[in-house]
Amino acid sequence: MALHTGFTRRTLLRTSAFGLVAAPALVSCSTDGPAVVRQRPTLTHGVAVGDPRPDGALIWARSDAPAKLIVETAGTESFNNPRRFEGPLLTPETDGTGRLRIAGLQPGQQVHYRVTLEAADGATSEPITGVFRTVPSAPSDIKILWSGDVAGQGYGSNPDLGGMQVFSTMAARDPHLFLHSGDSIYADGPLQESVTLPDGRVWRNTVTEAKSTVAQTLEQFRGNYAYNLSDENYRRFNGSVAQLVQWDDHETVNNWSPGGTVAAAKGYSERNMDTLATRSWQAFHEWMPVDPREAVDGRLFRKVSYGPLLDVFVLDMRTYKDANTENTGADGRILGPAQTRWLMDGLRDSTATWKIVANDLPLGLVVKDGEQKDRTAFEGVANNDPGAPSGREAEIARVLSSIKANRVTGVVWLTADVHYTAAHHYSPSRAAFTDFDEFWEFVSGPLNAGAFGPNDLDRTFGPEAVFVHAPATQNTSPLDGEFQHFGEVLIDGRSRELTVNLCDASGKILFTQRLSPAG
Repeated sequence: MALHTGFTRRTLLRTSAFGLVAAPALVSCSTDGPAVVRQRPTLTHGVAVGDPRPDGALIWARSDAPAKLIVETAGTESFNNPRRFEGPLLTPETDGTGRLRIAGLQPGQQVHYRVTLEAADGATSEPITGVFRTVPSAPSDIKILWSGDVAGQGYGSNPDLGGMQVFSTMAARDPHLFLHSGDSIYADGPLQESVTLPDGRVWRNTVTEAKSTVAQTLEQFRGNYAYNLSDENYRRFNGSVAQLVQWDDHETVNNWSPGGTVAAAKGYSERNMDTLATRSWQAFHEWMPVDPREAVDGRLFRKVSYGPLLDVFVLDMRTYKDANTENTGADGRILGPAQTRWLMDGLRDSTATWKIVANDLPLGLVVKDGEQKDRTAFEGVANNDPGAPSGREAEIARVLSSIKANRVTGVVWLTADVHYTAAHHYSPSRAAFTDFDEFWEFVSGPLNAGAFGPNDLDRTFGPEAVFVHAPATQNTSPLDGEFQHFGEVLIDGRSRELTVNLCDASGKILFTQRLSPAG
């Protein structure tokens, strides 16, 4: 008799292609009749944690067959007297993915969690365990890592290197939070089994069907997330730290903006960027540890408080931006009116010592839309005009002026996108626009993609590149790891001092900046 799981044969084949084979069937013996075979559901792509709170967090998982998500928590890995939480039924409607917000835990604690699946007939999966920390209620040490850009420019999971080792490097630092700054997949970046580098060396990729072509269908977008989580290092990291995730452009297509059209030369049969973004958005919310219902707009932008020392403002700088050909005039959009007002009000009302703004697009770096020939085609904030704010700069100027007017202190901006690492100091003494207080923006990335840079700086807000680490050759491979980067933020619970370390893929600290709290 054939086993019916409700999942398509293609979905099951795709899972098998990752080497994630279903667990053995359970055989129940009976003296009254033939043996009953129960197929065990399988957790196919590890587990993940998102958006922690003082009393819990979101737990994500995926099943290869319809099954209920079960989470148990305990204070130790022995799981004595665990607390049990029953989650939703994971079904093909969401590609087998689902999440459960667990609550009722104590603040500031390391939590061991165990995830299993439970089928309707009682068959259960093999468990997967992990750890995370609940948000502290009192001042305490905090460690955050951030970066972006995974499996880009033709560089995926390399079996010769043991996969994406940077995730194991980051896991070894035992962070409290990981801020994924976007480009979590490269939906527009197919992979080949091998890439010959300019120096003659060969980069090899693990390749799957979904990563062999540009993503246009929902299944192909889903397959990009599944591909990344076929990497053991990535899965292990996901299970060991709570994440705050955002999206950028490559989750959809390079340099996308609302209302845009993919260039005909790119080989897309579906060229409408809004259509692609809708499919991408669904896959993103299915496969990442984030609940859109917890966002301000029911999509992404949100504030996550991490105790009295830290608030994190997670931005969406793609959904509400204007077209890349329009970055002049007085009414440019990068956040949109509602998100701009929310950010200004949130920073004004925050009582945290430090306010991290997670901006997935840099503020002062000139990021052109290379897909277009128009010299005014910029995908980021800056428009390469060193004068007064115009275009998308106008919204950022309003935010910066509001910070000054409301005497908000401790604002630090963290970004990725440009595939190198840098420390930028902004000062009105160097700027065309002067109605703001000086601040820092730190850039990191890529995690596992081609390395580029450096980009030019737009002088409107007076940025200075205090530190830059970028390759001499554009699209440098991750083979040696020298130009793959992540950043680290340390907040001292006693002194309240904030330290930023910019690191390479090996964990070597390339640059350090210490910032003192106000007062």
